[in-house]
Amino acid sequence: MGYGAGSIALVAVVALIIFGPKKLPELGKAAGHTLREFKNATKGIMDDNHDDKNKKQDD
Repeated sequence: MGYGAGSIALVAVVALIIFGPKKLPELGKAAGHTLREFKNATKGIMDDNHDDKNKKQDD
């Protein structure tokens, strides 16, 4: 159930029609920023979890 080039192109054209060529880069930048923040937060949680496990093993 992969997405072909035609499907991706159709989604891109629809997004271009809905948001316009000037707004699309701003939306991409905002999405990238959001994903980066989510990745950093998830990494922080995983690091905290790892630290807790190490602390319990030391006790």
